[in-house]
Amino acid sequence: MNQVLFHLAFPIGNIAQTKEFYVDGLGCEVGRESPTSVILNLYSHQLVAHVTKEPLSPQKTIYPRHFGLVFTSLADWESLLNRAQHRQLRFREQPKHRFVGLPTEHRTFFLEDPFHNLLEFKFYSHAEAIFGSRDFSQVGDLVET
Repeated sequence: MNQVLFHLAFPIGNIAQTKEFYVDGLGCEVGRESPTSVILNLYSHQLVAHVTKEPLSPQKTIYPRHFGLVFTSLADWESLLNRAQHRQLRFREQPKHRFVGLPTEHRTFFLEDPFHNLLEFKFYSHAEAIFGSRDFSQVGDLVET
């Protein structure tokens, strides 16, 4: 099977702050750019940031909407965590170790970009938990709706 790339488009308020967070902060590479959008390479996945004049407001919790990456190497997850801390990116949720001792055990942290888009970065201790471990129904943290 040929490699398949993920694509996500999301709203931003301006290009300069977007590049500061995603390029300088996360280490994305810039692709095509116009006055109203920029393509970003996030670990070989395509993010397209589109400027909007609509108000962008924060979510009350990390649910329901966020996006990010699942790392297959703890060292890579830790490397991005260290970069985010060093670059003083805004953590919406500090790094934590969820479901310790269970097949769904993983490490996670959440960042918030300047336009309130939430990004989650994970590493699962057991790779089968990424799509499997169906006997365990909990997904994420318990939240009030």
